[in-house]
Amino acid sequence: MNANIEPLPEAVPAVKPSDPLISIPYLILRASTAGCSFVTGFVQTYVFARVLDPQRFSIFIIIGAIGYTLWVTDLGLAKILFVNLRAPHLAGRRDEQAARQATAVIAFYAGIAVLASLVCFTIAVARAGATLQGAADLALFLLFITLNLAWFSLRTISISVDLFVFFEKLELVRRAVNIGAMLATLIGLPFTAFLLVSNILWAMLFVTVAAKLVARGALAPELRSVPQELASFFRMNWSSIARSSAGALSGLFIATFPYYFVPVAYGLGAAPIILEVTFRIYRGSCVIFAAICDLAIPGQTRALAARDVGRLVRTTLLAIGLCCIPAAVACAILMFAGGQLFTFLLHSAATVPAGIAPILVVLILASILQIVSEALLQYSGFFRSLAFNGVGVVIAMISITIISAFAKLDIVEFLGTYAAVYAVGALCLAVAAIWGPVHAAKAHPELYIFGGLLKLRQAPSA
Repeated sequence: MNANIEPLPEAVPAVKPSDPLISIPYLILRASTAGCSFVTGFVQTYVFARVLDPQRFSIFIIIGAIGYTLWVTDLGLAKILFVNLRAPHLAGRRDEQAARQATAVIAFYAGIAVLASLVCFTIAVARAGATLQGAADLALFLLFITLNLAWFSLRTISISVDLFVFFEKLELVRRAVNIGAMLATLIGLPFTAFLLVSNILWAMLFVTVAAKLVARGALAPELRSVPQELASFFRMNWSSIARSSAGALSGLFIATFPYYFVPVAYGLGAAPIILEVTFRIYRGSCVIFAAICDLAIPGQTRALAARDVGRLVRTTLLAIGLCCIPAAVACAILMFAGGQLFTFLLHSAATVPAGIAPILVVLILASILQIVSEALLQYSGFFRSLAFNGVGVVIAMISITIISAFAKLDIVEFLGTYAAVYAVGALCLAVAAIWGPVHAAKAHPELYIFGGLLKLRQAPSA
């Protein structure tokens, strides 16, 4: 049990019935940034397929997968930071130690991104026939990808202290500039210049949001004690980290292992590109659904603090309903115009088989259950449920991958089995969300849920 997490005081005000379930300004901004994120994925595929030859394109796909794999260092730490900062914020006070630990974690993530890019450059430049510019491009692209880990952790911290509107304004600027820079490569901007612009923008954004969070008391202004505070964070939260990391690492494995299996099993060229466009659409949908869940987090956590189970359920159902809107549009496009969409995105880089469209429909619909359930479990502290589900799905994914290799399934058949296992895991996670925070709060109001762990409160004497 984490002794650092305190229960909210009894004086936490109840949420008024007239209060909106979600913030409308936040809804507009988050919808804009999620839309830009979705478009970014398409634009990146569209641009890379035209400015890079298929061999180099597939190498950048693998580098991107390596970048996403570095999320192995996430361990769900941002969710624990949220817990440690949210409770004091709702209580109207600051926790200086939590702020110092949050700063240490963000510095840790940024350091990993820089170190990974340096290692990438060293390995790339040592290859036979490599050029300095080619190695620099790979390193800059990896840095561009891996800094997302620190950035999305800053988003979680911003939500914990109700700075979500400010953060989304910066995120909208980031997305717009990156899309513009990528498109500019089609009209003559050097590819290296695009990568430089994107990473310089990262630096400017990190400074801006960090200054705001320091003023709000969510980050500390000094970096001198980062190693000590990072060690302190792990020591004080080891139990929560052990549970959250199991779920986080499982999710990371599920999302990235096909990028390693497909090139080995099917070679470079067409197969990794088919996988990339499939997962690009799937991940783009997940980004939109996660954005919708972000809208619900402030209301859900306030409802939990106030023990308003009805409001918690209504807010969660609203998130599901909002997710269904873009999902319906995406599924309709895939079923009726999927071939034209793939041709538009990839041009002549690869031909996407017809069977990919229904697989994507299954992935998109299953991801609604997955992401909404995952968010509710994470922010109410049911890390154990996430860990058990994640480990189970990983075991199933490894099993179907071994079967695919021995049965010599083609790329479509492999992705079909992947989608089936993912859908079953999503259904199980939805059951865990219903049986977890919602049921526990309704059946046992004396259980204190918000705070990352179930904490038994002393029931009042009769």
